[in-house]
Amino acid sequence: MALLFVMGCIFFPLLFALLCWGLQNHSSLQMERPEAVLVASKLVSSVQAVMASTAGYIVSTSCKHIIDDQHWLSSAYTQFAVPYFIYDIYAMFLCHWHKHQVKGHGGDEGGARAPGSIWAVARGYLHKEFLMVLHHAVMVLVCFPLSVVWRQGKGDFFLGCLLMAEVSTPFVCLGKILIQYKQQHTLLHKVNGALMLLSFLCCRVLLFPYLYWAYGRHAGLPLLAVPLAIPAHVNLGAALLLAPQLYWFFLICRGACRLFWPRSSPPPSPSQTQD
Repeated sequence: MALLFVMGCIFFPLLFALLCWGLQNHSSLQMERPEAVLVASKLVSSVQAVMASTAGYIVSTSCKHIIDDQHWLSSAYTQFAVPYFIYDIYAMFLCHWHKHQVKGHGGDEGGARAPGSIWAVARGYLHKEFLMVLHHAVMVLVCFPLSVVWRQGKGDFFLGCLLMAEVSTPFVCLGKILIQYKQQHTLLHKVNGALMLLSFLCCRVLLFPYLYWAYGRHAGLPLLAVPLAIPAHVNLGAALLLAPQLYWFFLICRGACRLFWPRSSPPPSPSQTQD
């Protein structure tokens, strides 16, 4: 367990550092530090998402008995991936810090920053990314101990399905990169937006009704009877995991409406039409 955790602690920050270096020093790219940090952080998130989704697919399809069957990859990847959430809190802060600097709030012409400015940036970061930071903290402090200790080897199928929620992450990351480069008008951004909406709906929102349905099929219960047949703390945990997904899905839907059905600009006023 400790070895996999240490490997994760090394792998994700090292990959981020290598990508930053490559994006800044590659002859055909030569990105500035702020954009290299943003792109590298999204690439690392996408790599983790692909690995998690692949592991989840292998685990979920290998477990024929959804309660008792076990697969070594479920606990192994969980232990390896936990450091990612710690790293990602720092990577998101680094992106926020560089955006703050670019906007001119970090000192004049690269001079000394005002005392306490880093705390102001940190407060702004926590205000803007509070839900994501909370999500990552819960994954590390609550979900990881529960998945490793409390489960006692039961329910690898469900853990595999939850890992597959990461299918939507590469589309989210690509969308943020395209927005960074002002590519909202392109076909790629629209196609990616549609795929992001569909994958998020299927793999993060509808995932939870599917898990209830899968347990009901196993136990011979109709879907609506499952919440009454399982412990209350399981329902509470599912509700707490689903709540931020519903909020983020609402934001994605709102963005999709703006993308595919943009509001027409108002007609010019008479004063604007005059020479």
